[in-house]
Amino acid sequence: MLTVRYFAGARAAAGGLSSEPAEATTLDEMTQLLADRHGEKLALVMKAASFLVDGLTCHDREAALPPNATIDVLPPFAGG
Repeated sequence: MLTVRYFAGARAAAGGLSSEPAEATTLDEMTQLLADRHGEKLALVMKAASFLVDGLTCHDREAALPPNATIDVLPPFAGG
């Protein structure tokens, strides 16, 4: 089970949740699951977001996620 933490615009797009559990083996699978759960607004944010997997940047959305990982969803921030 993953713990997904939302920041800034991702939190707003997830209905104000700061975190939630998810079962997925890759970032692609996770983003699809969460888009199905929360709708198109979160799907759009996730397309542009960066992800941290247990504190490390992950660019490969098809890479296997470690069990019980914490995934941070970081949308683009204004000014940077």
